[in-house]
Amino acid sequence: MNAQEPRSGWGGSVLQLLASSTGGVGQHVASVTRGLLARGVPVVVAGPAATDEQFGFAAAGARFVPIEIPASPTPADARAVGALRGALTAQPVTLVHAHGLRAGLVAVLARPAVPVVVTLHNAVLAGGVRGRVSRLAERFVARSARVTLGASADLVERAAQLGAADARLAPVAAPALPAPRRARAAVRAEFGIRSEQPLILSVGRLHPQKRYELLVDAAARWRERSPVPAVLVAGSGPSYLQLAARISAARAPVTLLGHRTDVADLLAGADLAVVTSDWEARQLFAQEALRAGVPLVATAVGGLPELVGDAAVLVPPGDADALDAAVRELLDDPEGRAELARRGPEQAAGWPDESDTVAALTALYAEIAPAAPAPPGTPGGADQAGEDRA
Repeated sequence: MNAQEPRSGWGGSVLQLLASSTGGVGQHVASVTRGLLARGVPVVVAGPAATDEQFGFAAAGARFVPIEIPASPTPADARAVGALRGALTAQPVTLVHAHGLRAGLVAVLARPAVPVVVTLHNAVLAGGVRGRVSRLAERFVARSARVTLGASADLVERAAQLGAADARLAPVAAPALPAPRRARAAVRAEFGIRSEQPLILSVGRLHPQKRYELLVDAAARWRERSPVPAVLVAGSGPSYLQLAARISAARAPVTLLGHRTDVADLLAGADLAVVTSDWEARQLFAQEALRAGVPLVATAVGGLPELVGDAAVLVPPGDADALDAAVRELLDDPEGRAELARRGPEQAAGWPDESDTVAALTALYAEIAPAAPAPPGTPGGADQAGEDRA
């Protein structure tokens, strides 16, 4: 391999595009960006300025271009399309990879001269006018992208039904958590949780899709238990005020922690993890819980059943009674919790990791855009490739 040859074996460059994100999509793009850069693939990341502040794309070595793409369609989408066209003119790349429906719509409307790959991370769940508009956008994106990737099998099937030219599965690997920095007792002491008191943990964006009100309603029933379980929810989002009011009204033993960067520590202190979502693909917290050996109760939706296999207890979505019963049964069954704690890491060992994910994407890029390196001075140029390897 000569000094200018990318270690990936692919001579192209890629623009990763994302819309507003505070959670899984942003983490995935950050993981992919780091992996591509480590393989000598030049990367431009375009998205809202806040995403770079949170996920550190530029700090990782990518070129970052601020393009505001809000979570919901607005007239500003036209500006985003124009901004993307301008970015591609100023910094030519070999391929555009958009993450999520909102970014995918902007990417295909920009009609770049290079192939567009779109990864669908979420199903369209909204109803009414917003839902109809989103489903029209979903169809347009699926039919316009060169390749449509789905983070779970149901998303791939959906894209194919909508007329995608090429729909494939692309599992999203959860970035590996660091080792806990604090002991279990220290984590629990932060929240005043006694050694014999169960700690139930959930982590995710406070959004209606996550259905945290079910967890609050179930937790209110657990006040009759002795000792009363402590429920911690880590994450921020638009549902905060409604959830806080519901917790207060129900006198539920639930604490909203806001955004946390110490999920590994929280898992070290937890006895049980819970996911209550209406839909998920390969939910990051579910992956983190199983890897950490924390018994998991999750809803049987989207890609979760194929993700967790028999290493978690699955309950129907939207069913507070089923959630309540599953949690009570595990809290009363130390041997059952221990068995799930054993199965979790075994199940996780079969998942693709971050390196596998990046290798698969690089192979896809090379398949659909087998281009030679771009001219020097561009993100795909020889001089830039040399900088990214340094």
